Amino acid sequence: MDSEIKEEIPVREEFILCCGAETQVLKCGPWTDLFDNQSANRPKLLVFIITDPNGQENKDTYGLRGQVEHKIAFLRAHVPKEIKLVIVGHSIGCYISLQILKLAPELPIIHSFLLFPTIERMSESPNGRIATPLLCWLRYALYVPTYLLLKPCPEIIKSWLARMVLQRMNLQTEFSLLNICEPFCLVNAAYLGAQEMTQVVKRDNEIIKEHLSKLTFYYGTIDRWCPTEYYEDIKKDFPDGDIRLCEKKISHAFILSSSQDMADVVAGWLNDYLSKTEIRTEGNKD
Repeated sequence: MDSEIKEEIPVREEFILCCGAETQVLKCGPWTDLFDNQSANRPKLLVFIITDPNGQENKDTYGLRGQVEHKIAFLRAHVPKEIKLVIVGHSIGCYISLQILKLAPELPIIHSFLLFPTIERMSESPNGRIATPLLCWLRYALYVPTYLLLKPCPEIIKSWLARMVLQRMNLQTEFSLLNICEPFCLVNAAYLGAQEMTQVVKRDNEIIKEHLSKLTFYYGTIDRWCPTEYYEDIKKDFPDGDIRLCEKKISHAFILSSSQDMADVVAGWLNDYLSKTEIRTEGNKD
């Protein structure tokens, strides 16, 4: 069976300077340089994944607007115009994905998969009601103790602390742990989170309506950032849209415990979408 065949896909990590921010890039596949026209391994389609983020140079590099401009600048500078794009956004990455469609219409984006999309009423959600006062009002009081406690702490102690916390929560540890305990990352995450609470308020129905045919929304049944009420509302407003509700009880932060399950779901969607696209393309040629 094809599903039982596991192909080893090379993964390389690179760091580039984009919009004044050091940017980590994970390249999955045999290609190295997309602008190398002589390469036999040069892809025709690129899947661009925008996670919950951690930015022309921007005065607010780590703010929400800066993160949007950072992703647009990266795609314009590092992806040739003839390569088609599929965007996978998660959480606030879904908001960023919609903003990319709005602000950079020249990019050849053929589809966007939006997972657990925090694209509206963030401060009104169950988690938002708790996070808003912490991020908007109390975060300044946490900056000093965070630096005093974590900055001089040896890396081995930070790693141990992170592992202990994750083990207590019965979570997998297949991602970088040290960033969790870096004061710089924590401060920037809190700053971005505060802007999310105050700026992600009203759903951008205009951009959704304009690009509805190339959008797939995936809402959770146990998601305290975008509850099922938000799913029901957008389903009413866009009855013809591809708006789905998770039946697997996958959590919003699926990277912690259900990363393989979510990867399988998205891979299935992508395979189905590409097979239909190829069929339509072949039909047009005939």
